[in-house]
Amino acid sequence: MSLARCSLLLVVLTLLSPTLFAADKSLDTPPEGFKALFNGKDLTGWKGLVKNVRDRQKMTPDELAKAQEEADKIAHEHWKVEDGVLVYSGKGHMSLSTAKDYGNFELYVDWKIKEFGDSGIYLRGTPQVQIWDPKDPNQLKNGCDKGSGSLWNNQKNPRFPNVVADNPIGEWNTFHIKMVGEKVTIHLNGKLVVDNVTLENYWERDKPVYATGPIELQDHGNTLYFRNIYIKELP
Repeated sequence: MSLARCSLLLVVLTLLSPTLFAADKSLDTPPEGFKALFNGKDLTGWKGLVKNVRDRQKMTPDELAKAQEEADKIAHEHWKVEDGVLVYSGKGHMSLSTAKDYGNFELYVDWKIKEFGDSGIYLRGTPQVQIWDPKDPNQLKNGCDKGSGSLWNNQKNPRFPNVVADNPIGEWNTFHIKMVGEKVTIHLNGKLVVDNVTLENYWERDKPVYATGPIELQDHGNTLYFRNIYIKELP
C-alpha cells in the first residue's frame, strides 16, 4: 500500500472511530509530571473511609486505628481490581480514600457507571464533584437535568456544571480537576464544566474548605468503575 493511501486510511479511521485509539491507551500509566494514585493491580495507597475529615480529627489514635482496621476490611471485600480497573461492587457501604492528604493539585480520573448510577469525587475530603446518570428519572422528576461535574453541595457559590458533557451510560468518562486554594476548575471529556469556582466546606459551613485532605471515591450503593487516576501536586 502506498504512503498516500496509508495516510488517507489513517485519517478516515480517525474520523469514523474517534474512540478507537482511546480504547487502546495504556492503563494506569501517568502522563509526564503526574503520578498514578492507582497501580492497576491492588489497593496500595488507598484505604477504607473512616467517618469524615472533620470527625476523624475528634477521634483518639486508638479509636481511629480500630475504625480504620474495620473500614479497610470492608473496603477490600467490595473494591476489587479487574483487568486494570478499580471496581466497586455496590455493596458494603464503604467509600475509598487515598492514604495521603493533598493540598493543591491537578487530578485525572476515568470513571464509568451503570444506568441510574451515582457517585462522586471528594476533594480534600470535601463533597463533591458529582458523578451520576443525567437521565435518571428520579433526578428529572425533581427538575434536575444537569450533567456530572457539579460541585453538588455548594450553597452560596455556583453549584451546577456549565454544560452536560457526559458520555452515554456504560462508556468511559474523564475528569480533569484542578484545585488551588478554594477554587476548583473541572473539565469533563474535554469540555469546561466548572470554571474556577469556590468549593464550600460541607462539614463546617462557617469555614473555608480544608487546606489539605484525601481524595475520596464515593460509594453510593451502586456498581462503579475507575481507572487512570493520576495526580500532580501543585505549589
